[in-house]
Amino acid sequence: MIETVKHLMGSGGPSGFGSRSTADEVTANSDLRSLTAIITGATSGIGAETARVMAKRGARLVLPARSVKRAEETKSRIQSEFPESEIIVMQLDLSSLSSVRRFVSLFLSLRLPLNFLINNAGKYAQKHAISEDGVEMTFATNYLGHFLLTKLLLEKMIETAALTGVQGRIVNVSSVIHSWFSGDMFLYLADISRHNRNYDATRAYALSKLANVLHTIQLSRILHKMDANVTANCVHPGIVRTRLTRDRDGFLTDLVFFFTSKLLKSVPQAAATTCYVATSPRLRNVCGKYFSDCNEARTSKFGSCNLRAQRLWAASELLVSPASTPIINVYDNQTFDYSLTNNLKCQAL
Repeated sequence: MIETVKHLMGSGGPSGFGSRSTADEVTANSDLRSLTAIITGATSGIGAETARVMAKRGARLVLPARSVKRAEETKSRIQSEFPESEIIVMQLDLSSLSSVRRFVSLFLSLRLPLNFLINNAGKYAQKHAISEDGVEMTFATNYLGHFLLTKLLLEKMIETAALTGVQGRIVNVSSVIHSWFSGDMFLYLADISRHNRNYDATRAYALSKLANVLHTIQLSRILHKMDANVTANCVHPGIVRTRLTRDRDGFLTDLVFFFTSKLLKSVPQAAATTCYVATSPRLRNVCGKYFSDCNEARTSKFGSCNLRAQRLWAASELLVSPASTPIINVYDNQTFDYSLTNNLKCQAL
């Protein structure tokens, strides 16, 4: 209840910012000139605003997108406001592992540094679909494509940080909806990657967002072991204010609508936490954390489980393996006893 009141009031937390802060405000003192950022999902919404603000602060942008046309439109909008900004548009379909590999190969051939990797792109698939690699489409797009993208770009980020002395930052955009998933992650993924009889769009989305959180936990541990000058953190951007078209009839409905609308954010407010975590000097060496409203927050119990994070990482390594066997066989691989996952004793960081 207290947190909800704070959210409604926009009260600033330890960072000095809160739910009503905007991306422009939280980056007011940031100078990103000579730095390079890859931002997925920058053709609209939160991603587009993140790209706009980082360009405003001087960053070179690489905008990978499934629709090059829409990415070029984003580029044009940003450059009309900031003519000096350098923006590179490239093709990438995150649901396709081969597309991720092509993108990384082409990006590396440009011999650019890489300071920021913002894994923002996401989808909510009402209809059940399977990716070309045999993985349920929401999980493939929101998590697995970003897992491979990060894995393939990590060496470049570590190299850039070592050469420049500027700490690299990876930001995974998740959602508070990650807390809605319960049960066995692997069995559910295997089930919905085979058929649609138990497919639920919201549960599938929650699973992918939980995977983003767990990815951050394990990635942070790996970065620590490598003594890399790169951090990885996760954010909940908030629920974005959109045009609501449902009919409202009656005092009670109007009252519910009023209070619900106050919990929603504008796009500039929703992009604030991503931009804050990517750029704030206060977060130097802060790694493996989850942020909401520009302040550190708690994940769900599942979202703070080291053992689940380790198992997800191991399973993901198999899922992105370029082995010629169908990827669906990974679900049956005896390396993973999925029936044990419900009995894991979670150890929070």
